[in-house]
Amino acid sequence: MADGILESLPADYPQGHFIGRALSPEGPCVIAISNGVLYDLTGSVSTVAGAVARRSFSGGVDLGPVEDGLPDGWSLLTPIDLQCIKASGVTFALSAIERVIEERARGDASAASAIRAQLEDKVGAGIRSVVPGSAAAAQLKAALIEEGMWSQYLEVAIGPDAEIFSKAPVLSAVGTGAPVGVRSDSHWNNPEPEVVLVCDAHGEVVGATLGNDVNLRDFEGRSALLLSKAKDNTASCAIGPFIRLFDESFTINDVRGADVELTIEGPEGYRLEGRNDMSQISRDPLDLVAQCLSEHHYPDGFVLFCGTLFAPTQDRDTPGAGFTHKVGDVVTIRSQKLGALRNTVTTSRDAPAWTMGFGEFARNLAARGLIDRI
Repeated sequence: MADGILESLPADYPQGHFIGRALSPEGPCVIAISNGVLYDLTGSVSTVAGAVARRSFSGGVDLGPVEDGLPDGWSLLTPIDLQCIKASGVTFALSAIERVIEERARGDASAASAIRAQLEDKVGAGIRSVVPGSAAAAQLKAALIEEGMWSQYLEVAIGPDAEIFSKAPVLSAVGTGAPVGVRSDSHWNNPEPEVVLVCDAHGEVVGATLGNDVNLRDFEGRSALLLSKAKDNTASCAIGPFIRLFDESFTINDVRGADVELTIEGPEGYRLEGRNDMSQISRDPLDLVAQCLSEHHYPDGFVLFCGTLFAPTQDRDTPGAGFTHKVGDVVTIRSQKLGALRNTVTTSRDAPAWTMGFGEFARNLAARGLIDRI
C-alpha cells in the first residue's frame, strides 16, 4: 500500500485504538483507527493536541476499512502537532557510558575504542546496578570523583535529576516515510530508537508512539553545550507512525517492557541490527514524565522521548571509527505493540524545508473553518 498504513501498524492489530495525522489536499487532518476502520476526526477536533486534551478519540467521518488505505491524494504525517517535543537522555547505563566516551574523545570517533575499554573496566558493572538518586549512587559518584572519572553525563545517569531537553520545535517533526536528516557537517552520528510518551497538559500519559532522536555524536562529544545544535536540525526528529492510546490491550506496563528493534539498511548493502530494551531503563517512564513536567506548564501537552539503550559501536568502514550514517540509509524502528517507523536518511541541508509552522497551520485551519476546533 502506497500510504503505508497496514505495514506500519503493530503485530497485534486489529487490537488497539490509534490516533494520528494525515495530509489531505486541503491540509492536515486528524485521523483515528478503531476496529479496523479509518476515521477523519477533523470536523470535530482539528488538532491531535485538542483530541488528547478533550479525550476526543472517536466518531468522525468513516474513511473506510484500514486495508483500503487513505483516500487518494492523502499521506501520513507525524501523529503529533501542537505538543512540545521533549526528550530525556542518558536513561540507560550503556548510553551513559557512551556519552562519557563522546565527551572524553572530544567528538573523535577514532579515539573511542580505547576509552570505552577503560571506562567499562572502572564503572561498567557499578553503573548498571545502581538506582539513580540513591545512597549507593552517591557513594559511586564519590568514588568516581576520587578516581578522576566523574562526568556530567554520569551526573544525570545516576544522580537525582534526569536530563530533560527540548528536542525540536512544535510542528517540526516528520512522520513515517519521510526523509530524516543529519547535519551535512557531522561525521559521527547515529539513530536513536525510542519510545515516545504522549502526555496532556497535566502530565497524564494517554498513549505512546515511536521516535528517532537522531544523535550527532561528534557535536555533542565536543561540548555538552552543543546539545541543541546536535539535536535540533531540519528533519532530525521522526515520530510515528500512530499514537497507540492506553486501553485494556496497551498500558504503561507495555511501555515499561517494550522491546524496540532497529534495522539500518545501507545503500552499499550494509546492515546493522540493534534493540532498545525498555526493561533495562534506569528511571521509570512515569518518573521521567514527572521530571519533565516539573514546575512547567505545557498548555497543549507534550511528548517525551524516553531515551535509548542502543549505541552502535561496530565499525562500518574504518577500523576503530565505529558507526556513522550514510545518505540513503533506511532506518526502521519497530515494536510489537507500537508498529513500525521507517525513514530514509538524508542531510538536514537537503531534506524538504519545514514550512508549516504555527502561523501557516492556523491560517490553513481558518481557511477551512476549523480554527475554533483546535
